[in-house]
Amino acid sequence: MNKVLRNIFFSLLSAGCLSACHDLDVPLESKLNPSNFPQTQSQFILASGPVYTAFGSATLTREYWFLQSLSTDECILPARGGNWFDGANYQQMHLHTWTPDNGCVNMGWSLLTTTISTCNQVLSTFASSPVAADPQILAEVKTMRALSYFLMMDLYGNIPVVTTFGDTAQPRTTKRADVFTFLENELNTALPNLSTTVNSSTYGRPTKYAAFAILAKMYLNAKVYTGTERNADAVRMCDSIITSGKYALESDYKGMFAINNGPQIKEFIFAVPNTNAATANSQTNGQFFARYYLHRALRAKYKLPFTPSGAVSVLPEFYSYFNQPGDVRNNIWLTGKQYDYSGNPIVISTTNIGYDAAYSGANPTAAYNYELTFTPNIVLTNVPNFDAGNDEKSWAEGYRCIKFYPDSTSTSRNQDNDYPIFRYSDILLTKAEAIQRGAAATNGQTALSLLNDLRAIRKTTTLTSVDLEAIYAERMRELVWEGWNRNDMIRYDKFEGSWGYKTNADPNRRLYPIPTSARTLNPLLDQNTGY
Repeated sequence: MNKVLRNIFFSLLSAGCLSACHDLDVPLESKLNPSNFPQTQSQFILASGPVYTAFGSATLTREYWFLQSLSTDECILPARGGNWFDGANYQQMHLHTWTPDNGCVNMGWSLLTTTISTCNQVLSTFASSPVAADPQILAEVKTMRALSYFLMMDLYGNIPVVTTFGDTAQPRTTKRADVFTFLENELNTALPNLSTTVNSSTYGRPTKYAAFAILAKMYLNAKVYTGTERNADAVRMCDSIITSGKYALESDYKGMFAINNGPQIKEFIFAVPNTNAATANSQTNGQFFARYYLHRALRAKYKLPFTPSGAVSVLPEFYSYFNQPGDVRNNIWLTGKQYDYSGNPIVISTTNIGYDAAYSGANPTAAYNYELTFTPNIVLTNVPNFDAGNDEKSWAEGYRCIKFYPDSTSTSRNQDNDYPIFRYSDILLTKAEAIQRGAAATNGQTALSLLNDLRAIRKTTTLTSVDLEAIYAERMRELVWEGWNRNDMIRYDKFEGSWGYKTNADPNRRLYPIPTSARTLNPLLDQNTGY
C-alpha cells in the first residue's frame, strides 16, 4: 500500500467510525455497506487496506526484527544501568535462553497471526460482495497471507493453518513440511492473477515478483523446512524475477534506505511503506530504528525531536565482515571518534566517575569533557543482569549501524524510511547460493559472476573464486539490518555457534517456542521440542 493509498484508507476508516458513533436519521446515499462495497477495483484495494496496516505495524521492525537479529551475531541489546533489561527479553535473545513467555516471542506470533486473521476477514468481505472479487486484489491478499505464514513457519516451525474467518473450531498444529506444501500451492494459485506492473501504483502491495521472491526463499531453505533440497527451483524463481527486466542493482547503496526511499528504488521487490507523520502512533505503527542504534549525544547532530536510546550495538564478530577495500557498504557504520557536521568532535560534559564508574582517583566528581568515541567491544560489568553499565564509557561501547538513516524531518520518533522485505540483490545472492549448492547455472550467470556483479556496483574488489563461505559473507555485508540473519545462519549451520556472551549450542533453538498465551487460548497447539 503506497502512502497515498494509506491516507485514503485511514480517511475511509475514520468516516466509517464517525457514522457509527452518531445516530443520524438522514439516509446517506454514499453510505458503504456489504450490499454495495466493495465493487470496483479501487474499492477492493481500499477494503484490503487493513491487511497492510496489520503487517506494517511497529512490531515488524521491533520485536519481529529482534527475533531475527538479536538472536544472531549481528547485534546485541544489553542493559545499561538497568535500562533496557525489560524482563530479560533481550538477554534471552542473545544467550538463546528464551522461554514461551518471552515478550519478543509473543509479539512476533501476535504480529503474524493478526495479519493472517485480517487477511481472512478481508477475504470474507470479498466473498460477501455483490460482485465477484477483483482477481488481482484477491490474489494480493492471499499472497500477504502466504507471506505471513512463511515468516511464521520460519520462526515457529509447526504452526496452525487457518483460512476461514469466524471459524470457532480450534485448529491443531500443522507440521512444517505440510505448511510448506500449503504455501507452495497458495502462491502458485495466486501467481496468474498477480500484477506485473512495478511502479507507484503497486508499491507496497505484492506483485507477481514478490510471490516469486517468497518461493525463492522457501526453496533455498527447503532442506531446513522439509528435509529436501530444492535449489533448482530456487534458481527458477530467481530467474523469473531476473529475466523480467523490472529490477536492477542501485548504484547508491545508502540512498536505498534513506528517508525519501520508495517506489523509485529499482531494487525493492516488496517493501513496507513507513511514515514519520506526527499522528502516527509509534507503539502500533511506524519504524524507528534510530531510537535504538543512535547514541543519545547525537540527537543534535541529526536534528531529532527526541533523545535516542543508543541501546543496540553491533557485535565485533559481525563487523569483521566489513573489511572489503572501497566497499560503499562500509559507510553505514558509526565507529571511533564522532564529529558534528562542522568537523568538531562531539563533547560530553561529565565527571571522572561519570565517564568511568570504575574511576578510583582522588577527584571522582571533577569535571571531565569526554569526546564521544565508539569502541568495538561490549563489556558486561554485571553478567547475570546482562548489564554493560551506566557510565559514558559504557554507553559508547559497540559500533552503530545507521543503514536506515536518522529522519531529521520527523516531529516524532517515527521515520519515513520504508523497510524492504525482498530486494533484487538478495535474489542475485539467492541464485548464486543455489547454484553453489548444486543447481545448474542459467542464462550465463554463475555463482562467481553474480557475486562480482554485486561487488562491482558496491565498489569493491573482484573475486577470482567463490565458495559458500564467500556467499555467506556477501549476504552479511549486503543484507545487514534487514531481518534475514537468523534465517541465513540456520541454513549455514552457524546458529549453534558462539558469539558475544552466547555459548548455548542447543539445536532446538532453531525454532522459537509457541507462546504460552497462544497455548492457553488453544490447548490443541503442540509445543516445539525442547520447551
